[in-house]
Amino acid sequence: MLHRADAPWTAGRSDTLLKLKPMQDEEAVVVGHEPGRGRHQGRVGALRVRRADGREFRLGTGLSDAQRELPPPLGSKVTYTHRGFTRDGVPRFASFLRVPPDL
Repeated sequence: MLHRADAPWTAGRSDTLLKLKPMQDEEAVVVGHEPGRGRHQGRVGALRVRRADGREFRLGTGLSDAQRELPPPLGSKVTYTHRGFTRDGVPRFASFLRVPPDL
């Protein structure tokens, strides 16, 4: 929590406090598409991606409906955000951000 320096301390919720949740972003390579369930039946539910260190994980949060209909092809790079890593080295709270533009 960040506290405004010139504000007095108060108990409970306050406009002088701001919660800071640092995010990092990285790129990974798409190695698979996993089918969707429920509302996403017949579309992509998650992307199976591989980080530069070789660890693979699923990336489902953050995909738009259009991206679920026409997902990034296998072998393409995607950018995702996360909030640190688990003990196993998997990104915590990973979320799809974008397909980086070709340079």
